Amino acid sequence: MAKRKIDGVLLLDKPFGFSSNGALQKCRWLLSAEKGGHTGVLDPFATGLLPLCFGEATKFAQRMLDADKGYRATIKLGEVSTTLDGEGEITRSGEVTCDEIEVRRVLDTFLGKISQIPPMHSALKFEGKSLYEYARKGVEIERAARQIEIYALDLIDFADDILMVDVRCSKGTYIRVLADDIGKALGCGAYLTGLRRTQTAGFRLEDARTLVDFEAMDLAARDASLLPVDVLIQDLPRLDLSADEFERIRHGMTCRMAGEGEFRLYAPGESRDNARFIGLGEVVDGLLRPKRLLSGL
Repeated sequence: MAKRKIDGVLLLDKPFGFSSNGALQKCRWLLSAEKGGHTGVLDPFATGLLPLCFGEATKFAQRMLDADKGYRATIKLGEVSTTLDGEGEITRSGEVTCDEIEVRRVLDTFLGKISQIPPMHSALKFEGKSLYEYARKGVEIERAARQIEIYALDLIDFADDILMVDVRCSKGTYIRVLADDIGKALGCGAYLTGLRRTQTAGFRLEDARTLVDFEAMDLAARDASLLPVDVLIQDLPRLDLSADEFERIRHGMTCRMAGEGEFRLYAPGESRDNARFIGLGEVVDGLLRPKRLLSGL
């Protein structure tokens, strides 16, 4: 089937074993979409919420990369992994003597702004190559600590040396590193055995579609599953333009406007409900400038 110009956002529940790009390419093929992009890497062993952008939506995907995230993590105590997750070499590291009270106390110490050292088994670049490429050759690269923030770290279950926790965190947080650090703080070691992304940028896992369900649909139903492009910037205030303002903005010109900062821009329609989203603008010193507009206006 010929590739189509199709615009929108698919909330995918990424299955185990798929890379983020692999899931994207599968869904792009199912939609016969000309252009697509994902909104941040979710490791193959992880599952859960992965917003995929198609067509004009790819212009606004960067905002998703910077968004806070939510996860449900499963952590095994008393053992450690060379990769900090279940894909590495597992060894026994210590007896698990902590109780639930101690676990909750330790979890609370990770709340707020903390430093993390990115893992060697990651896609971060050093001299043009991903760190995991060096790790596979047994080469250790010195990494600088990064500041991240843990907004919430809630214990969901603790049984048979297994912790299940819900994490809300800033961008750039490595849950594998968090699991390893929790194990160190408890004095017994730990590694991440399961990870499921539950939220990102206001989107929720319960609103996502599984790849199995998406594949079972016909093309019309798949198209209907896509959310409109402007959902990616729903956190920004809306600005409805007059006909004259729209003409100026679409031609790259400025117009006088009250307010300050970034806005979702809409061309006039018969009513506010059917006004057409045209892109992102920014008001600076009383002037509205186009910042990122849809094609073909």
